[in-house]
Amino acid sequence: MINRSISIKNIVIVGGTKGIGKNIVELLTDFNVYVIARTKNGLAETDNLHFLEADVTQPMNDLSELPDVIHGLVYCPGSINLKPFHRLKEEDFLNDWQINFMSGVRIIQALLPSLKNAEGASIVLFSTVAVLTGMPFHASIAAAKGAVEGLIRSLAAELAPKIRVNGIAPSLTQTTLTEKLVNTPDKIEKAVKRHPLQRLGQPGDIAEIACFFLSDKSGWITGQVMHVDGGMSTIQA
Repeated sequence: MINRSISIKNIVIVGGTKGIGKNIVELLTDFNVYVIARTKNGLAETDNLHFLEADVTQPMNDLSELPDVIHGLVYCPGSINLKPFHRLKEEDFLNDWQINFMSGVRIIQALLPSLKNAEGASIVLFSTVAVLTGMPFHASIAAAKGAVEGLIRSLAAELAPKIRVNGIAPSLTQTTLTEKLVNTPDKIEKAVKRHPLQRLGQPGDIAEIACFFLSDKSGWITGQVMHVDGGMSTIQA
């Protein structure tokens, strides 16, 4: 890894070229941001915005483009694989596990020395409302994200007080990942009615919370999973 000035905080966003990840990047204008993704997807590099092409489902062997002091890490990649349980194959569970859990574990392990070099570093991971609120057809993704929630609490305990670890559990949010679920007016109407706040989530709703967890404003919060779900997990619509 290379040395860089630490007068400005260094934040690594895995999967920061679209959806929620892209919104997080756009909010972090006062930071040095390092985006790791498969493709740039229109991302314009600047003095404070850097891109590293990588497939995070595979081990990352070259981290020389990343700084040796990292103040924040956000792992955004995820999947939505909704099927009846009897149609789920072992491959489905393993793919969801790989994308949502294991790849996140690998990147955290790879960057842990640099996170430990920072004062008050923060890790942000993503779960789903379907872990707390049982939903049909979500067995595979809920199982993988349930593991993420366990990881959040275990790491928060192990890495305290040096590194904070928190998570976000969104409900249905309008991104490219969910477009098949909300691609008709009827689907949108039904989805909206399931949420007490009577609208779907937007990437910015989630990105704001991620940036809060990265900031010093959340300096006394760790081991938490915040539900940003329009009230779905706690209120009956």
